[in-house]
Amino acid sequence: MPKTDIARRVYNHTWKLDPIIRSLLDTDFYKLLMLQMIWQLHPNVDATFSLINRTKTVRLADEIDEQELRDQLDHARTLRFGKKEMIWLAGNTFYGREQIFSPEFLAWLAKFQLPEYELSRRDGQFELNFRGRWVETTMWEIPALAIINELRSRAAMKGLGPFTLDVLYARAKAKMWSKVEQLRQYPDLRISDFGTRRRHSFLWQRWCVEALKEGIGGSFSGSSNVLLAMDTDLEALGTNAHELPMVAAALARNDKELAAAPYKVLQDWNQLYGGNLLIVLPDSFGTAAFLRDAPDWVADWTGFRPDSAPPIEGGEKIIRWWKKMGRDPREKLLIFSDGLDVDTIIKTYRHFEGRVRMSFGWGTNLTNDFAGCAPTEISGLNPISIVCKVSEANGRPAVKLSDNPRKATGDPKEVQRYLKFFGTEDFVEQTVKV
Repeated sequence: MPKTDIARRVYNHTWKLDPIIRSLLDTDFYKLLMLQMIWQLHPNVDATFSLINRTKTVRLADEIDEQELRDQLDHARTLRFGKKEMIWLAGNTFYGREQIFSPEFLAWLAKFQLPEYELSRRDGQFELNFRGRWVETTMWEIPALAIINELRSRAAMKGLGPFTLDVLYARAKAKMWSKVEQLRQYPDLRISDFGTRRRHSFLWQRWCVEALKEGIGGSFSGSSNVLLAMDTDLEALGTNAHELPMVAAALARNDKELAAAPYKVLQDWNQLYGGNLLIVLPDSFGTAAFLRDAPDWVADWTGFRPDSAPPIEGGEKIIRWWKKMGRDPREKLLIFSDGLDVDTIIKTYRHFEGRVRMSFGWGTNLTNDFAGCAPTEISGLNPISIVCKVSEANGRPAVKLSDNPRKATGDPKEVQRYLKFFGTEDFVEQTVKV
C-alpha cells in the first residue's frame, strides 16, 4: 500500500522536507550502463549537455523561480551514492547477469558527485548547460529534467488549497487506474515505467509504479528508475541512448568514421555487455539510413527500440528489414517508447500480436497525465517536451536527427550537414507533445 498522502505532502511540503532529487540512483538505468562504458572507453572525452525546451510557448523562466532551481541543482550536487545503494548495485542481478558493474567502476562511482552547472535566462527560457568530462556531465541529464518538471508542477499548484489538491490527486489516481483496467484485458502485454525524465513529481511516479505493480501484476516488467526499482523490488530496465552515437559522430574525423559511428558504438556495447542487453536504438540519424548501411551482425541482436517513428510504421519497417536479412521476427523484440498512451499501446500491441515479441516503455503519459484532473484549468500541469541533450563533444557540435524532423537537435548548420550525409528517407514530421 502507498505510504504517502501525496496531496497532504504537497500542501505541507517545504524544500528541506521534499528535495526533488533524493538520491543519485534517482536516474534511468541506461545512464549507469552507459556511464560504465564511457568510464572504461572514453574517460578523457569532454561533453556538454544542454537543456532544450521544444515547447516554445511555455516560458519556463517565467514559471519557475530561478533561486528555487538553483537550490535544487545545488542540493543534487551534494549527493553521493550511499553504502546500501552501492551494495545493491554490486550484488544485484541485472538482465540475468551477476556483477554487471565491475568492482573498479563501482569504486570510482562511490566517490562520484555531479559537476558544476551554468544557468542563465534569455527570452523567458532558462539556458542550462553542463560542461566537463563526459563521465561526469552525462549524469546530469535525468536529474536536471526531473528538477525542472517538478518545480513547474509545484509552481502550478502553489496557490491550491488542501481540498483542491485532494480532488486533483483523487481524479489523477482514478484516471490512472482506468488505464490499468484497460491494460488488464491484455495479460500477455508487457509494460515498463520509463517516466522519470518528465514526471509530475517523484512521489507521483512512485505511486504510478506501485499502482502498476498491483494492478497488472506480471505484465509490469519493471522501471527504468533505479531508485524505484530498488525500493519496490522491481527489475531495473534500460540499455543505451542517443548520446553514444551522437558523441561518436561528433568526434568522427572524416566521412568514413561518421558513417561507421552508429555501428562502432554497438560493437563496443556488445563487447562490454552482450547477452540480453543487445537492443538497437536506430534513429539517431534516421532509421532508414541506419538499416540501409547496417552490417549483417546487427540483425543478430535481440531487438530494436524504434523511438521517434510512429510505432506501427516504425515496427513494420524493422520487421521488413529482419525478413530481408533472413531473420524470423517472431524471435525478435520491439520496444516501443515514444510518447505512448494507453490507446497507442493497445493498438500497437494488437497490430503486432503473434508477429514479434513486444515491450512498451511508458513515459510521460504515465507519470505526468493530469489533463482534466484539476477543478480549474491549470496550464502548468500540462507536460511539455523538454530534453537535455549532448550539444558538444571535445568542442565539436553534436547532432541528433531522429525520424521526426521536429525532434532534431544541434547547431542548424551541422543538422543540415547530417541531413545531407545520412538522407531524409522515411522521415515523418509529427507534432512533438512530450
